[in-house]
Amino acid sequence: MQRDGRDPLFGISVTPLAADYPRVVDQVLAAERHGLDLVGIQDHPYQRRFLDTFALIGDLLARTRNLRFFPDVASLPMRGPTMIAKAAASLDVMSGGRFELGLGAGAFWDAVGGMGGPRRRAAESIDALEEAVPIVRAALDGERVVRSPGPHYPVPGYPSGPPPAHRVEIWLGVYRPRGLDLVGRLADGWVPSIGRSSLEDFRRAGRLIEESAARGGRDARTIRRIYNISGSISDGASADAGLHGPVDQWVETLAAWRRDPGIDGFIFWPPDFGTEQVERFATEVVPGLRRAIGT
Repeated sequence: MQRDGRDPLFGISVTPLAADYPRVVDQVLAAERHGLDLVGIQDHPYQRRFLDTFALIGDLLARTRNLRFFPDVASLPMRGPTMIAKAAASLDVMSGGRFELGLGAGAFWDAVGGMGGPRRRAAESIDALEEAVPIVRAALDGERVVRSPGPHYPVPGYPSGPPPAHRVEIWLGVYRPRGLDLVGRLADGWVPSIGRSSLEDFRRAGRLIEESAARGGRDARTIRRIYNISGSISDGASADAGLHGPVDQWVETLAAWRRDPGIDGFIFWPPDFGTEQVERFATEVVPGLRRAIGT
């Protein structure tokens, strides 16, 4: 579908391995230096090798001036909506409006349970997400007293704050029809990953989001569609299709995805911890894609 006219967003997602922290910083600084828009960081608190995602975002926000950051996506069952909202507002204030909130229903339930979190079935996890989004939205929008009856997140009532520096967007990392319905009804964006969602899946999901938005009286063109992509940028011809090959191949592929199914953001997961692929994406692929799509 025709989008709302906003320029597309381009960024990277970094893996928060504690042992590779200096190289994570290098990748983010390369993204900042070369003018990318966003950095996403996956959130798996039960992964013993990972740094805490929100702590890492705070550190990286302090090292940068222009990049926006988001958890890609925050683990709702490990954090809960009131504390997610508090952290989101705090990071947005401290960065001058450079935080967005990616939010997921949860996964890896044995690991979640091992850290004392709830073990939820798939349907129950979407119930909890549907309950959580309005809590987070109310807190970020400055509702004087935030309340929720539960059952997953009963909130008797608390004063929200601090007010964020800008309207923090909520992007949901969901795949199934009920989750996509939530995107259309409640969210500001959708952030799936290549590998879990094929292009045809993306088209079907987009139609579900549009139908849900229409039923709720929302304009689906205002809901961002941000795709986590992976691959490798190389020189010369490649026998591989899609995102393994030269810059021209990347530009052609992403330009087609921009037109149909209307993806308006691309988050590149580099194949290693070096900066070379980040720099090539930022200085070769992104400018070529902007020329191809006329932005």
